Amino acid sequence: MSKAHPELSLEVELEPTFHDLDPMNIVWHGNYAKYLEIARCALLDRFNYDYPQMRDSGYAWPIVDMRCKFVGPATFKQKLRIRAEIVEWENRLKIEYKIFDQASGRIIHRAHTTQVAVDLKTQEMQYICPPVLWRCLGVEPQ
Repeated sequence: MSKAHPELSLEVELEPTFHDLDPMNIVWHGNYAKYLEIARCALLDRFNYDYPQMRDSGYAWPIVDMRCKFVGPATFKQKLRIRAEIVEWENRLKIEYKIFDQASGRIIHRAHTTQVAVDLKTQEMQYICPPVLWRCLGVEPQ
């Protein structure tokens, strides 16, 4: 397992909109996947390896696992801060997330996603992440 580096994290801010709410006037649980995606794309873009660059490098990176822990509800226009951090990169790309209430700093959601590299030509899953990921992240193979 990789040791996380502080520079492998990023925070984004957002406010849930009206169409994100369920009939109970809280954010519908399915929208948290969208919030994670927003943070993940911002993080990967920081390393110039967002989805278009992944494709151009010859790999797809499907999510093969996503785990969520709902700690508290998010509400309409609540200011949220989402922290995404890359914690593994050798055999898979694992990103951990924390969603905070901006005002109190209270964690309202924890999650992680796991992605694996798939060679676009052969459609074969790679059991070791391709060196392009390590180069973009600025980390050395262990």
